[in-house]
Order: sequence, then C-alpha cells, then structure tokens
Amino acid sequence: MKDVGTKDEESDNRLGAYLRARRELVTPEQAGLPPGGNRRVPGLRREEVALLAGISPDYYLRLERGRDKNPSVQVLEALAHVLRLDDVERTYLLGLAAARPRAPRRKRPEHVPARVHQLLAHLQIPAFVEGRAFDVLASNPMAVALSPRLRPGENRLRSLLLDPEERAFHQDWARATADFVAALRTTIGDDTDNPRFVELVGELALSSQRFRSLWARHDVRGLDGGTTTVHHPVVGELRLHRDKLPVDDVILVVYYPDKDSDSDEKLRLLAALSHSEATGPARDGTADVTRG
Repeated sequence: MKDVGTKDEESDNRLGAYLRARRELVTPEQAGLPPGGNRRVPGLRREEVALLAGISPDYYLRLERGRDKNPSVQVLEALAHVLRLDDVERTYLLGLAAARPRAPRRKRPEHVPARVHQLLAHLQIPAFVEGRAFDVLASNPMAVALSPRLRPGENRLRSLLLDPEERAFHQDWARATADFVAALRTTIGDDTDNPRFVELVGELALSSQRFRSLWARHDVRGLDGGTTTVHHPVVGELRLHRDKLPVDDVILVVYYPDKDSDSDEKLRLLAALSHSEATGPARDGTADVTRG
C-alpha cells in the first residue's frame, strides 16, 4: 500500500481526492441550487462546483483528476467557499495544493522524556502520553483505572473502533470515532509515507467498516481540548475535560473534572479503589513504549 488513502486515492492526487470527497457531501440545497429529479451522483456535480466557483468545468475536471496541480490561492478559496469548508478544512485544502515532492524522512522513534514519566507519577488525575498515530506510550495508574485501553502499547483509535467496551464507554461513540478519524487525517498531512500511519490505516481499513466510511469522507479537524462524557463500569458517568500538551515530539493528555462536582467525587472514589487494588510497581502503567 503506497499511500494511506483508500484504493481509489492515488498518492500523487490527494488534492483531487479531497475535492471529490468534499463535493459529494454538499447538497444542491446547501449550495443554493434546485435539487433536480435525476441526479446520479451524491452531492454536487463537477460542473456545478465549477459554476459556483467561477472556473471552467474543464479546469475543475483537470484539478480533480490530478492533471493540474498548481491552482491559485484565489481558485482554492473559491472552491473552499463552494464546498462549505471550515477554517481547518480550508487550511488543509491550501496545504494539499502547496505540497511538493520531498525526500523520504528519516524515521525517528517516539520517546517519552524521563521528566514526563516523573510528572505522570505525581499527577492524581488520568494522564497519559500519546504519539502522532494515537499510540499510548506511557500512562499513570489513574489513566488505566479510567480505561484499561489506556495502557502503554494500546492504540486509542484501534481500541475505539474495534473494542466493544469502548462503544459502551463513550456516551457519543459515533461522534468520538468521527473526531478521531478526522484528527488522524489532519495529523498525517503530507507525511503519507510514514510506516506507522500506513500500517494503522491499512489495518483499520481492513477491519472496520466504520473507519472505511469515515476515511472516505476526508474530514479533517483538530482534536485538542474539549469535554467528554464517559460511562465507567464501576463509578458510572463521568464528565471530564481534556487537554493536550505537546512535549518534545509527543503529546501529554490529561483528563480532569470540574472541582467539587459529582464527577470529581467519583474520580476520587476511583482513585481510592485503584490504590487499594494496586499490587506493586508492575501495576504503575508508566512503562515507556518506543515506536520505531
């Protein structure tokens, strides 16, 4: 597999694949056009996109088929408007057009600095370190108590899509999967030959229909701070804030509740239960996982 896209997405035509995927998601009504009674394609036709963007149908066809790889910023801005792209999606579109062939990058392992292991050991809230592909590289006991899928060596996206317990854990599993897959595409950017990304996307494309459907949409978005609600099998519903903090080449992720809230009390109970069940250093969950 030479790219991290679907089978019909050639690695040298990522711009065209993105334009095609996004126009299929815009309805004629959203674009201010009559729906028509005999539409053979989902979303907008190529000629409709061209008309609304003020470019010729032939030129738009060349863009989608990868025959023209140097559209102007003005053309891309017009297409972004027609395709109803938000700021993150618009930036992604501009980046696709600006991408140029590059020499292969030397693969660097993802390593958790020693000071971050010390920080994890001191934090009394769920905290873990993840790599660019959502691999869990290190975690503290509270993270593992929150979810055993946050142990080092797990992959958050694989767990989310393939582990039945994750579907029950997340209050809005559909939203979570859509956000994670879109964030993965954003993270990949033009690093499409990264072996870890190729491996993960290939695995999920084979094993998850949900992933295939979401990946084909070409959604992009950031997955930074936010608030989520989860259902813990022992303490029940938890409403937690999430922050992501870059540390060198990895990301420190922390989950925390509002102070003195019901979720705060439940998290303290979970901490007490986790502490009482701990049997020694082997349960601390902070082992380093180096990804080559």
